[in-house]
Amino acid sequence: MLSGRRLDLLNPSPADIEIEDIAHGLARVARWNGQTVGAHAFSVAQHALIVEDIACALPTPDGMVWSSRWRLAALLHDAAEYVVGDLISPFKTAIGLDYKAFELRLLDAIHARFGLDAELPSTVQFHIKHADRVAAYYEATRLAGFSENEALLYFGTPEGLDPNLATTLSQLEPVAANAAEETFLVRFGNLIEHL
Repeated sequence: MLSGRRLDLLNPSPADIEIEDIAHGLARVARWNGQTVGAHAFSVAQHALIVEDIACALPTPDGMVWSSRWRLAALLHDAAEYVVGDLISPFKTAIGLDYKAFELRLLDAIHARFGLDAELPSTVQFHIKHADRVAAYYEATRLAGFSENEALLYFGTPEGLDPNLATTLSQLEPVAANAAEETFLVRFGNLIEHL
């Protein structure tokens, strides 16, 4: 890693994980295999920031308080991709369970490094996944060339959003890698400070 850490990919240690490496890598990994409009690739770092925004804004069915801990989990939901890249879901399925097990082992180490449980409560996991699908809907229709009908088929209807956030999401534009990295690090710093 650029930090000088050596990460054992088969047995990742939390001690070898640095947030700067994660932010740097995620800011340079393109979502949608780079098949998006704009002057810059739409990065996983930018996606993670959006998912965290959405997760905080969506109402929870049980009135759960969206704490800094769960916001951090949302921000880090794709953090393993700083090493493995962003493979599209059908390709992950084709590769099989070994790939998913590898990715989960790395995410467990990332969670341990930053004080999160390896296994999040099911309500938190569900809420983050829901926010991820909402983000994917807007990314697909605004950046990746999907029609509204295609996006609805794959990601469902993005319901329950604050109108201001929906307006912001409908105007998505990719940002430069250095801007995504910096924003990711600032957001991480704010969340970790309040754990």
